[in-house]
Amino acid sequence: MAAHLAASDIRPSLVLCSSSLRTRQTLAAILPTLGDALEIRIERELYGAGAAQLLERLRRLPNRASSGMLIAHNPGIQDLALALAAGGPALAGLREKFPTGALATLELDVERWRDLDHGTATATILVTPRSLESGAGV
Repeated sequence: MAAHLAASDIRPSLVLCSSSLRTRQTLAAILPTLGDALEIRIERELYGAGAAQLLERLRRLPNRASSGMLIAHNPGIQDLALALAAGGPALAGLREKFPTGALATLELDVERWRDLDHGTATATILVTPRSLESGAGV
């Protein structure tokens, strides 16, 4: 996944990461590819959070954050992605499965984070560890 992030030039301005060991290890593995201009927040409230809690947390992001990455847990993160996505080429894959280590890219249709709500995004890309092994992406 780190190689995919680097090749895709994915550079979030802010990363929210659960405080669990596994999510912090994931962050550590991909951190060198995310660039230097990012803010990282490790947050206990993300551990085991459901979709509603994750949505509320995203709504509190500062508007100066032009993009964000959320490293959290299932089923909350998959449920959140499905709630936000009104459509898009990756929506069917998100419905099928959001495996550990997957990366969903959602393009938001809002100006401010606080306006984020159900159906205000497009699921553009879903990359799973298996799709990287096979050389395919959704």
